[in-house]
Amino acid sequence: MSSPLKDAAAIVGIGATPFTKNSGVSELQLASECVAAAIADAGLAPTDVDGLVTFSLDTNDEIEVARAVGIGDLTFFSRIPYGGGAAIGIVHQAAMAVATGSARAVVAYRALNGRSGQRYSQGVGGDIVTSDLIHWSWYMPSGLMTPTSWVAMFTQRYMHEYGAKSTDLAQVAVSTRKHAVNNPAAFFHGRPLTIEEHQASRFIVEPLRLYDCCQETDGGCAVVITTPERARDLEQPGALIRGVAQASAADQEQMTSFYRPSIATLPEMDLVARQVYAMSGLSPDDIDAAVIYDAFTSIVLWQLEAFGFCSVGEGKDFVQDGNLEVGGRLPTNTHGGQLSEAYIHGVNGIAEGVRLIRGTSTNQPAKNDHVLVTGGVGVPTSGMILGKLD
Repeated sequence: MSSPLKDAAAIVGIGATPFTKNSGVSELQLASECVAAAIADAGLAPTDVDGLVTFSLDTNDEIEVARAVGIGDLTFFSRIPYGGGAAIGIVHQAAMAVATGSARAVVAYRALNGRSGQRYSQGVGGDIVTSDLIHWSWYMPSGLMTPTSWVAMFTQRYMHEYGAKSTDLAQVAVSTRKHAVNNPAAFFHGRPLTIEEHQASRFIVEPLRLYDCCQETDGGCAVVITTPERARDLEQPGALIRGVAQASAADQEQMTSFYRPSIATLPEMDLVARQVYAMSGLSPDDIDAAVIYDAFTSIVLWQLEAFGFCSVGEGKDFVQDGNLEVGGRLPTNTHGGQLSEAYIHGVNGIAEGVRLIRGTSTNQPAKNDHVLVTGGVGVPTSGMILGKLD
């Protein structure tokens, strides 16, 4: 698939606040801090930025962030819905903006007090004002009211069809935690996890245990996107966007697509995979490392299958024998992921993808020519492949 977006944009700056359980500051301050840090990392001035893009869930108006940081005129601003599915969607929007000349430099950001403020683990309640209430109302009487309960349904079916076990999910949690142990920014820095500890942890919603579920975090992350031509003149090595895509598959619901013919696969991520491989001209064999959205351990297995690292139902086998660790076939979530670094709706994963390309990860694999980064699943989603800028 020929696309004008192939190699048309690069990520040139990354920034983050500390990750905490109680920031003690407003979400606007978190957003402003991470945006300012990303601009500085790129070697730019705030006035060099003329575009901002974020999640529809973000509480921070672009104009308020711009004013707080010292950004001047804006020629582009946009928001992407669907929670973590927007993680790469915001980069997609920014890439289109710089590729078309709508903006010269765009900052994509997400900031939230996800532990001390609104906690997504609390699930749905009486304050729903969107049409999602229509389909969620089918499941709420059965107690399916939280993201964990929804993903548990998919996980149970997947385990039934393919023989996956809780100990297979534990492999994902333990490999990710090994990376967090070496990452000073991670909540679980210096705190390893064993299979036995995973298996002894309590169920949140069976079959998902405590360590199968991501954290709740206060913090913010931002990245700066510009054209490759401008990127070559900046301070940091640019991470070239080789392929980027968004997708919503047929009969999609928000986290509860239970009426599809099969609920053991991710058709929307399959569609993202086809697009990014076609756009980039790359294949699974070309991917050296990955940052796979890990709100839950089971969704890592499904994404490994969607992107062709193994066949459907074989994700449980792929994660064995250190395959997800540095030195394995596909070093994955080398920052610790949302399970063990922080939950910033996947944007901290974008920053890690850039570090992997730069060669500056705290768990840096030897080969880093191409890195896959994905968005959240169960919702309309997104993904991209990053490469080195010549």
